[in-house]
Amino acid sequence: MAPKKKKKSDTKKKAELQRLQREEEERTRREQEEAKIQAELEEAARLEKERLEQEMMAKLAAKDRERREAELAELHSLEQKFLSAEQWKIDYREHAKWEHYLSCDENPDPTVLREINTFMSLWREDQNKDIKLVMEKGEQVLNLIEKLQLLLLDASSNQITEKEIVQYQESILELQNMLHEKYNGATEHLLKTACMYEDSETGNMHAVIKDKNVTFCIWVNLKKEVRFESHVFCDAQHGFDLPKSLAASSVAVRILHTHYDHVSPLWLQCQSVPKLEVLDSKELTQESKGDVEEPGEEGNKANEDPSMPVEEPSVPAEEKTCGRRKSIVSFQENISSIADVNETGEEAEKQSEISDVSSLSLVQEPLMQEETSEKEEPKPDGNIVDLQQFVPVGGVYHIDALQVPYQVKQIKGWSMVELRSVGLEAYPYPPEEAEDGTHPPIEITLRLSDNVMYFTTPVVARWDPAGQQWRTDDISNITYETEKKNITFKMRAFYTVALLQDAHINMPYQGWQLQPTGTDEALLIVTTVFAVIQIQIKGNQCMLSSVVVEEKQVLSHITGKWISPLNLREVLKKAGVNIFPGECSYTYLSLNKKVSEHLKAESVKDKDWSLYLFNGQKAQKLKITESSEAFSEEIEEDSEFHSTIYHMLKDFSSKEAINKVETASFLFIDVVYQLLLTTRVLMYS
Repeated sequence: MAPKKKKKSDTKKKAELQRLQREEEERTRREQEEAKIQAELEEAARLEKERLEQEMMAKLAAKDRERREAELAELHSLEQKFLSAEQWKIDYREHAKWEHYLSCDENPDPTVLREINTFMSLWREDQNKDIKLVMEKGEQVLNLIEKLQLLLLDASSNQITEKEIVQYQESILELQNMLHEKYNGATEHLLKTACMYEDSETGNMHAVIKDKNVTFCIWVNLKKEVRFESHVFCDAQHGFDLPKSLAASSVAVRILHTHYDHVSPLWLQCQSVPKLEVLDSKELTQESKGDVEEPGEEGNKANEDPSMPVEEPSVPAEEKTCGRRKSIVSFQENISSIADVNETGEEAEKQSEISDVSSLSLVQEPLMQEETSEKEEPKPDGNIVDLQQFVPVGGVYHIDALQVPYQVKQIKGWSMVELRSVGLEAYPYPPEEAEDGTHPPIEITLRLSDNVMYFTTPVVARWDPAGQQWRTDDISNITYETEKKNITFKMRAFYTVALLQDAHINMPYQGWQLQPTGTDEALLIVTTVFAVIQIQIKGNQCMLSSVVVEEKQVLSHITGKWISPLNLREVLKKAGVNIFPGECSYTYLSLNKKVSEHLKAESVKDKDWSLYLFNGQKAQKLKITESSEAFSEEIEEDSEFHSTIYHMLKDFSSKEAINKVETASFLFIDVVYQLLLTTRVLMYS
């Protein structure tokens, strides 16, 4: 009987397993059916949502098309204010020119070729080589150069011809060349009479002569003391250590610190600002036709928009060289200087004993050109400074070793001196026989100007006249004392040097605010990592209110003066506070964009910020915030498309804000526009 019971038990287990399997299959089938139904419902809901979104987007696009012509016409009327401002500036320049003519001022009009040529000819013939008189005349020359530079920067393409551009550039370079020649002539004259100014303690001659534009330091080795080691110009705090071979030689050392830069290429000295291109209403209307795309095309159009460079392919900065850089006529090669004499012929035989400054990645990529031949492309030189990334700040230091000419002799009341036509002669160092590289370097100490801000250790670079570029090789052992504002370094030879700073050290901005303070008055505050810059705007001028660094106000010599936006740009850049991006700056920085209306004096809260998307044809307010994990082009609820950012912002702006825009003076609008355009706070914050 036991086997039958066992068989019956197995049958029950089998039946139970089959029942459980059928139930599992039934449950799985029901789940699949439910999942299928749920998926169908979700798909239907998604399709319905897409249909509704498409209907809504189609309605918004249709509404945008209906009012596009009216919006562009309104924008055109606003742009007329810029044309009015441009015409006002033309009339102002003409009036100033007429006033200058009536005043019979001794200063020439630098735009009139006959006048500027006469001025240069008369000064070239003037044989007075007194250094102080040269400095006085130099200030007049610098003013003429500044006028021409501002004209090149400010005048639009329809106000100045290509011929006039070339003429102004020629005049600038000729004035710069002549000014340096005059300083060389004054130096030669001073060297010939050095023995008359011998110092009773050292037996040598030394002097410091300076004004607001130039610091002229000269030391003449009259005693030729072998034990001589160093000299410090007390009034300037510049100094040098000489090798023993020079200490026993008839040599003079000149440190000519020009607080301006006439050495760098002219395109760097005359970097223009972007101009507003105002189209007429017909062109605006024609361009607007068919510009409203379906939602799926927005991303592609955004990539085509030139105003959003962050989405462009990665291109080396030097490939983006501006057309005006290429249009600058290269007269710089003809400029003669003592630095050229010192450095000619030395580039081919560089020694490796002195370590170079190559750890700062100052690589300037060579310009990419189409090559028809199969030659290999030259490798980038890591010692060449990229002038779009690093710029000279605080002027230029011409550090020269000069041969001491025969001295004046007093004979029976007569001053006799040998006349030679060779002019100022450079003292060869390192000597030609020292080809093995065993000659010791020259140590230089420079006292940095209090009128210039160096936020980090400056880069020391030397000028290469052959390559027309700044280089960092042959300079070593750099020591920067922040508190004393001294920088010490060693050079292989005597060079013209400059102290460079990252052009984007104050970018991207930490934040910015533009606040109204009255009728046609506003305050622009730009906050960077190192400084807070406040700029007051009133009428057709602006004023630097303050520059605060580490809770201390600095650069008081340039604050509190009403000037034009263009002048303010040049003044701040010269002082080392560069908040003016270049055309290729986006290749060096990561960008972020946000904007908010703010009419009150208090600070802006985080909730007041909004994100907008503009692809060149269509503007919209985004639903996402800056804290969103992913980017989305989903439009904000209860918002619409518009043809311009201006009309987009009008939807969320108060009547008070719109009224301020519509009633503001065209000159005030133009100044605000210029400041926003040059600082590009919308792009670099």
